[in-house]
Amino acid sequence: MQQIFRRIFLIAGLLAATLAQAQLSIEITGAGANRIPVAIADLAGDAVAARVIAATVRADLERSGLFKLVDAAGAGLDENAPVNHADWKARGADALAAGSVVRAADGRLEARFRLYDTQKAVSLGGAAYITGNEQLRAAGHRIADFIYEKLTGEKGVFSTRIAYVVKSRGQFLLQIADADGQGAATALTSSEPIISPAWSPDGSKLAYVSFEKKKPIIYVHSLASGRRHIVANQKGSNSAPAWAPDGSKLAVVLSKDGNSQIYLVNADGSGAPQRLTNSAGIDTEPRFAPDGSIYFTSDRGGSPQLYRMSAGGGDVQRVSFEGSYNVSPRPSADGKTLAFITRREGRFQLAAMDLASRQVQVLTDSHKDESPSFAPNSRMILIATELGGRGVLSAVSSDGRIKQRLSVAAGDVREPAWGPFSK
Repeated sequence: MQQIFRRIFLIAGLLAATLAQAQLSIEITGAGANRIPVAIADLAGDAVAARVIAATVRADLERSGLFKLVDAAGAGLDENAPVNHADWKARGADALAAGSVVRAADGRLEARFRLYDTQKAVSLGGAAYITGNEQLRAAGHRIADFIYEKLTGEKGVFSTRIAYVVKSRGQFLLQIADADGQGAATALTSSEPIISPAWSPDGSKLAYVSFEKKKPIIYVHSLASGRRHIVANQKGSNSAPAWAPDGSKLAVVLSKDGNSQIYLVNADGSGAPQRLTNSAGIDTEPRFAPDGSIYFTSDRGGSPQLYRMSAGGGDVQRVSFEGSYNVSPRPSADGKTLAFITRREGRFQLAAMDLASRQVQVLTDSHKDESPSFAPNSRMILIATELGGRGVLSAVSSDGRIKQRLSVAAGDVREPAWGPFSK
């Protein structure tokens, strides 16, 4: 049963070797139709720290595919310097960010900046962040988030984190990295597979499936302390954890009573599982929508399709009707879009459904997409796919226009999960 379950629903094995602590590198393969021209002036003050922060801000905005960076080489401006708006407008910049990095007596740094609309010749606001030498890139991410939100009206996700699994020399590594793939740290190392990482709503914990005891068991892992506990270790398979919106429970898939079905368990591991589905088929891959309802995959109708049910398990409705194979439903945080994997002409591709119109758009041209995960602002979708015979991560905008590729040199990476907004 476990082999059939894994084959039907794409719970793929983790592939070839890479280096522990490897950083993901990003290649941008697409951009938005109308990019906003913005200049990031060189920051004044502490030269070394200023270069790191400014470079991080520029890289974040460039990577998003929504901005066109206007050359600001040699233009050093602090946040209080007078701005020649006409000059920057003539350079082609619709917006300008200027700032400084000042070191205090205790060795800490204060990164200050201000954002200007050069077309209207007005300030759009600014902020100051206290940071240290080890958090310079984090300060850059926060500045980039501020700029992104002011210029697009959406929250930025540069300060968020991603989780993924790498296999290295026979060891499976659950890694956590910044959204740009940098700063990778290993949360768990195991000689057996780790799959299906899922972030808690507050970003403090990960649920995942580990095979370290020679069977699939679901754990909840505190990232700050490193402590973890078992939340599902029933007879048979325990898989596919998904957090409820309030973080108190998880939907999981158990085969303790026969076919794999969806249950609700307490996040602290207490109590008995509450069964939510009761079908003759395989029900799997649950994911909570913002309103508390649950999307899932089931072959109860003869082929794997997407369904939705209430938080208590009732009112089951089929959602997907195009094609004979649709799996891995992932609702966006804004509740407007459902990402999933569809099989078309033998290719497994990422697709997005507009939940209002039920219109479906295939977003990739790849062959083996799996494990979609939305960014918390619903703008991008992270997936695992294959390129040249090895696993890479790709990020695709929900409209398919912006594409990024994240890879580890000479290695494979799988099971991506995009974390929530930082608190």
